[in-house]
Amino acid sequence: MSCSFLASNKDFRKGIKKMPAKDIYHELVKKALVKQGWKITEDPLTFRVGGINLYIDLGAETILTAKKNEEKIAIEIKSFIGKSYVTDFHQAVGQFIHYRMVLKEEEPERILYLAIPSNVYKDFFMLPFTQNSIETNQLKLIVYDTKTEEIIKWLS
Repeated sequence: MSCSFLASNKDFRKGIKKMPAKDIYHELVKKALVKQGWKITEDPLTFRVGGINLYIDLGAETILTAKKNEEKIAIEIKSFIGKSYVTDFHQAVGQFIHYRMVLKEEEPERILYLAIPSNVYKDFFMLPFTQNSIETNQLKLIVYDTKTEEIIKWLS
């Protein structure tokens, strides 16, 4: 698979009529990450893969002072406001798997997380089916609270 990172949005959008819409909680998650000391470096993190464009919602990094290492993450934000949690979950898992595949080749140091609202985590992500899928697909989660606008859990 041939994949290249595209730093310039102008170059990236050549021939593209419209970038995907941002999730309704995009800015909330972005602010919550900044509150926890993350620096947003990409919004969105963009790639061109095998003739298609991919947009991961956010790229962020922080310096871990104890280790003096830089930690880089990518975050795909989901609101789960569709008609069915199952349908939204299927789409989110599919995106996660493909994005992780691209990151493994292009930016293997970057860890991918799926950001989800806390009410969805409690109502749907704790079910045996969902837990099994999380484990099988090795999903890493960020759980955010839409009321307090904070990240409440990191699950790796």
